[in-house]
Amino acid sequence: MTASVTTSCVAQKNKANKDGFVQIFDGKTLTGWDGDPTYWRVENGSLVGEITPATLLKTNSFIIWKGGEPADFEFKGEFSITESGNSGINYRSDQLTDVPFALRGYQADIDGKNRYTGQNYEERKRTTLAYRGQKTTIPAYSGDATPEAVRANVKNNAWSGLTVTGSLGSSDSLKTFIKSENWNTFHLIVKGNHLQHFINGVLMSDVTDNDTVNGKAKGMLGVQVHVGPPMKVQYRNLMLKQL
Repeated sequence: MTASVTTSCVAQKNKANKDGFVQIFDGKTLTGWDGDPTYWRVENGSLVGEITPATLLKTNSFIIWKGGEPADFEFKGEFSITESGNSGINYRSDQLTDVPFALRGYQADIDGKNRYTGQNYEERKRTTLAYRGQKTTIPAYSGDATPEAVRANVKNNAWSGLTVTGSLGSSDSLKTFIKSENWNTFHLIVKGNHLQHFINGVLMSDVTDNDTVNGKAKGMLGVQVHVGPPMKVQYRNLMLKQL
């Protein structure tokens, strides 16, 4: 079993800046975060997730912020990812007990080829809730809440009940705002059942989730390294404002 990076929470000691944002990664240590050190480290002021040929994953692995379970919030920072990389920012998520360092819940998707960056993907649950460029509404759910029954409503890796209510632009046109293998900013605005993902100041996906059975009002926050080829993702300047 791999030792985890388990540290005490110091978020309460961090003072909010004038905009109400609190720094949740100090740029020097993994204090306040919990992840597998095989995959996560601090380097040059960044939170780095890396998979090497010797450390290929069998399941997605997260480093999880231990400072609480944000409900309504804004979360912003910067990321850079290699072309072969696949990552994401999970929020309002549950931590699984049978898989190490695994989260289940909403995700702001990030990938090195920028096929999915900016979309809303629900990890281990309803899958795609909005592709990049979509404004969607997820209707109330009245079916069985077992994982098998929920999964039966997933078609082609997207939630079959989603309704597209508007366009933010084509996926390809929005892709032009994302820089490959370079630093990009992200900004998540999560209020009530309204979930917005911005990349470099541009709104990429917008979800109104009326499914109170599968949706969550609060939960854990973390970032991911994904099953697949060797990759590297970096995050820095992580700032959280709880509303």
